[in-house]
Amino acid sequence: MFVSDFRKEFYELVQNQRVLLFVASDVDALCACKILQALFQCDHVQYTLVPVSGWQELETAFLEHKEQFRYFILINCGANVDLLDILQPEEDAVFFVCDTHRPVNVVNVYNDTQIKLLIKQDDDLEVPAYDDIFRDDEDDDEQSGNESDGSEPAVKRTRLEEEIAEQTMKRRQRREWEARRREILFDYEQYEYYGTSSAMVMFDLAWVMSKDLSDMLWWAIVGLTDQWIQDKITHLCNTCYTAARFRLWSVHGQKRLQEFLADMGLPLKQVKQKFQAMDISLKENLREMIEESANKFGMKDIRVQTFSIHFGFKNKFLASDVVFATTSLMESPEKDGSATGSFIQALDSLSRSNLDTLYHGLELAKKQLRATQQIIASCLCTNLVISQGPFLYCALMEGTPDIVLFSKPASLSLLSRHLLQSFVCSTKNRRCKLLPLVMAAPLSAEQATLTVVGVPPETDSSDRKNFFGRAFEKAAESTGSRTLHNHFDLSVIELKAEDRSRFLDALVSLLS
Repeated sequence: MFVSDFRKEFYELVQNQRVLLFVASDVDALCACKILQALFQCDHVQYTLVPVSGWQELETAFLEHKEQFRYFILINCGANVDLLDILQPEEDAVFFVCDTHRPVNVVNVYNDTQIKLLIKQDDDLEVPAYDDIFRDDEDDDEQSGNESDGSEPAVKRTRLEEEIAEQTMKRRQRREWEARRREILFDYEQYEYYGTSSAMVMFDLAWVMSKDLSDMLWWAIVGLTDQWIQDKITHLCNTCYTAARFRLWSVHGQKRLQEFLADMGLPLKQVKQKFQAMDISLKENLREMIEESANKFGMKDIRVQTFSIHFGFKNKFLASDVVFATTSLMESPEKDGSATGSFIQALDSLSRSNLDTLYHGLELAKKQLRATQQIIASCLCTNLVISQGPFLYCALMEGTPDIVLFSKPASLSLLSRHLLQSFVCSTKNRRCKLLPLVMAAPLSAEQATLTVVGVPPETDSSDRKNFFGRAFEKAAESTGSRTLHNHFDLSVIELKAEDRSRFLDALVSLLS
């Protein structure tokens, strides 16, 4: 059920309890966790934090800890599946779910006792009505109890005929209701999308309780930025927008970039320096110079509105850059780092007391973005992006430089979005400009598995709903392909490499 008063029905309820906190591996979840941790520290709430990257880890962690806790908090996981069916908890267990994944599972919505949804109801949820999804069958089994033992045989026959006709009518109505239910659920569940940032939800809670701090506001901003600034960064050559529109993977694109810099009047010596080391006269007018030249080159959206924060006089960070840095730390392929260790390091980077960790994350993010542009250039120059009919497809091969950086969900999704945007800017095929993209990258050479991600078409519309989650499930079921649907984002799966061809064939057939 939806919680209407977060303070009374959630926070005050867990304030005097020992709670278990499950946090998904994404930046918005980390920021929501930081806000909740600050609130818990303020009120001396006892909690245990467990990072989870997928359904298997969530199930394993729950089984390990379920005897010690009654109250469980899930951040950015659990809303879009039947949580009780997956975890099989005791009847007294209570789950508070703060999750940005949509659509919300209808069983979670209408469970009044164990599932408490910390979700803003002003989101466009469009949850089906209870009577359209759930039905009480007691009436179907009731028999008329008004028969008299002294009734005449003719009366009994008439009564029996009426009951048979009534039961037949009920069965027909039941079939019609079930068909309508399947249609309603299909329409409701076919697309995956996202709601209000979980960090924003937690900040609203802190604000209502008058416990909001400037650090909490910053974390809410970073969490929100994680949702909408997925393909922008401050370095000119490595932003998706500029790289795509200049077509920097080509010689002509590199020439256009030089023309752009010349139009601004920026010497190459100044361009290659860090911003802090540039001449003061250039720094003061840089924004106006970029915007004026961008308009000439047809790039009206080159400027992005975002937030920044100062830690003292020296340290200034953009929210968008913090998102990339934190993501890079969390999905770092460094050999010595475990998944839990990477999660804790990413969580620590959001604190002002761990700026060295944040700077390390920024360096990793720069490396990742350079690798992203190199792979995009390789894919476009060698025509690796091909049309499969209803969608575009691109597969990265084992041995591709820096391929290990893109085996994790967030990194591969970001690469896929950047590649699709660049492809749309470069292709002359109008139909291909409207197609979604499916991308595959090697996951484990030993197990011969791939990570597969689907991203929606590159459009100007704000409606970015993703239909690949359900399509992947049906394609795997129809072909018996060995897939693992373990990620909280349904449009990311793991696939056995030898099953790739039949899986793609089924996906083409399904979406045609």
